Formats: sequence, structure tokens, C-alpha cells
Amino acid sequence: MAEHVLETQDLYAGYIPGVNILNGCTTYVDKGELVGIIGPNGAGKSTLLKALFGLVSIRGGKAILNGEEITGLKADDLVAKGVGFVPQNENVFQTLTIEENLQMGCFQRPDLFNSRLDFVCELFPELRKRLKQRAGSLSGGERQMVAMSRALMMDPSILLLDEPSAGLSPVRQDETFLNVARINAAGVSVFMVEQNARRCLQICDRAYVLDQGKDAYVGSGKDLLNDPKVIALYLGTLATDHTTTSSAPNVGG
Repeated sequence: MAEHVLETQDLYAGYIPGVNILNGCTTYVDKGELVGIIGPNGAGKSTLLKALFGLVSIRGGKAILNGEEITGLKADDLVAKGVGFVPQNENVFQTLTIEENLQMGCFQRPDLFNSRLDFVCELFPELRKRLKQRAGSLSGGERQMVAMSRALMMDPSILLLDEPSAGLSPVRQDETFLNVARINAAGVSVFMVEQNARRCLQICDRAYVLDQGKDAYVGSGKDLLNDPKVIALYLGTLATDHTTTSSAPNVGG
């Protein structure tokens, strides 16, 4: 049986000594999968990604990348090993051009720049036309596209996305979800925390519902979208009628 691209085994982690946000969280992502993480505020969703990227102390359990334990490694080492991460906030260098942002994405391997530039510009053709534009002049959705592209410059095994649609207008949110699906369709495994649970479940292969730092439910996006318990506990008034255009309540955090 093939190894998971990314796996967490009984993970405990937190920001303050003696206080855990993750309380035995077990998850995995297989090659080529788009896996979502949803749940109520304070459930530990963003903490999970930050722990995986070396930004939060892991106090118990293991994180494994392509069969190799990566528990507690620093962010620069994780990037070198194939972990890409896009934080929710401050995810571009605003004073730099798009091209310079992309160069920063592969500063550990500058020899990759030309080939990876071709890859991200094939995904997002508008990037090539605007390489000399400063990132600070872009809209929120455009910055998100640049941030994801920068994280792809090292050809990661897994891309971690922390609430990519947060703070965006509905139109820009739709564009961002399409961009995430496009990245995944190009063969990149994605592990995504998302506040817009309904849209996340619509595009992901599988999803985890986190509650109190544990994986409370797991299933295909479609199954969770139609699960009465998940609807009642986490999706509020979201009904099984998918023709509605109303979004799920904010369940980010």
C-alpha cells in the first residue's frame, strides 16, 4: 500500500505551555487528493496547519511526510522537504513585484525558477502579463493567487492553505476556490482549512470536521455535505438543497 503524502498521528499542540489546542488529531492526505478541514471556531483548524509547518509546538504524536517523520522541524527545513504553506494573512511581499515574490518562493533552489515559473503561469496565465506589477497593488483575490503560486515554486509534495477565501468578496471567493481546484487538478496534493464549509465540501475529495482539537468526522465532501449530524452541528441552516446560493455560517477559527 502506498504511503500517505502527509499524515498526522494523535497530534497534540498548542501556543501556551500546558494548554493544548490539538488533542489527539489524526489525519492524512493521499497523493493527488484535495482534503478540507472544517469545524467551529476554536476547533484547532489553523493550529493544525501551523503545527505541521513548524509554527506551533507539537507536544505529542507525529507528523509524517512521504514516510519520513517531520515532527517539530522548522519552516525552512519543511519547505526544503516539500511542504508549501500559504498563511491566511500577510501572505505576499507587498513592496515586491509578482516576479520577485515568485523568486522568493524558490530562494532555496533558484535553479528551479524558470521551470516553476512556466508551471504557475500555465495555471494562471494572467500572472505572466503582470510579473512587473507590485503585489501591494493587487486585489485580495489576486494576492491569494500570487501567494499560492509562490508556495508552488519549490514543487511541493503538499500545499497547506489556511482559509484562502477569508476576507474576500463572494466573487473573489469563487475565483479562489476555482484556483485551488485548478492547482489540485495539476497534480498537487492540497490540505485546506476553510471557513466557508459549504464551498469547501463541494470541491474537496475528503474532509475532516475538527471539534475541540480532534477529528470528529471524516468523509467525502459530498457525504459530509449531506450528513444530518454535520449539518445540524456545523453547517447551521444549510439544507440538502444544493440549489440555494446562501453560504454556510462562518465556521472558521
